[in-house]
Amino acid sequence: MKYGFGVDIGGTTIKIGLFSIDGKLVDKWEIQTNKIDNGKYILQDIAHVIQNKIALQNLNKNEIIGIGLGVPGPVTKEGVVNGCVNLGWKAQKIEEDFKQMTGLNVKVGNDANVAALGEMWQGAGKGYQDVLMITLGTGVGGGCVLNGKIVSGVHGAGGEIGHMHVKDNEKSACGCGNHGCLEQYVSATGIVTQARKKLLYDERSSSLRKYFSLEAKNIYDEAKEGDSIAIEIVNNVCKILGNSLASICSVIDPEIIVIGGGVSKAGDILTSGIKKYFQKYAFHACANTEIVLAKLENDAGMYGCVKLLMK
Repeated sequence: MKYGFGVDIGGTTIKIGLFSIDGKLVDKWEIQTNKIDNGKYILQDIAHVIQNKIALQNLNKNEIIGIGLGVPGPVTKEGVVNGCVNLGWKAQKIEEDFKQMTGLNVKVGNDANVAALGEMWQGAGKGYQDVLMITLGTGVGGGCVLNGKIVSGVHGAGGEIGHMHVKDNEKSACGCGNHGCLEQYVSATGIVTQARKKLLYDERSSSLRKYFSLEAKNIYDEAKEGDSIAIEIVNNVCKILGNSLASICSVIDPEIIVIGGGVSKAGDILTSGIKKYFQKYAFHACANTEIVLAKLENDAGMYGCVKLLMK
């Protein structure tokens, strides 16, 4: 049996999985992301724990097809990471550097892109070759897999769905520096911001007012309980998402759309709302594209990193 390591590098933790190449997760663990000196030691830390795991599992290096890395930033086809703000990295040849460090085959991809690849391989997109994934969390990420391959683009920015422009005259800036990005309205942070604005000028009673520290989950939960303001907020999120996904599908025409990230735990209230508006705005040939919830949750990136090695 051959094995591969999938490494999902986040701003707080690094998730590492050992997989057999038939898609079975053999073992997984986490380490803290060491961002001292602009992330200088991150790759060294990963290399160290993987070498220890190889020894503990009694694996021979010829049994290992390599290490796949998912990083929170744009990645070019050549394996160059074009900067990762959350890690402190500037542009650098991560693939080449880590290959020299470990002596193993290395492939690098954007974290949202590899999550889409993971869902295509062993998750909600299994059995499909053309998958669009959108991840709704603190921010909004996305990944596009066409004909079984990640679409990364020339600058590594393929799938940056969260930074589509969806609204003019937005005064607040997105984290990317632009104004009116999708992320500002449909992410966990964005929906809370929109709710707080609405509660300021809408004088109707609402159960949302009882929360001292309002979270996205509270808004979806109260919408399910029938709170009128919460329902309107969620409806607006679904309208923006449905419209945006319809526009993307007019360009890439995927077989399936997978909704992931922490916000996706809202479940049917989210997917049914998105479907309603997607079908309203989509080009007729794309209107019945399947929209489903992700299955692999926080492990999707690790799965996708291993699949990267199997091209």
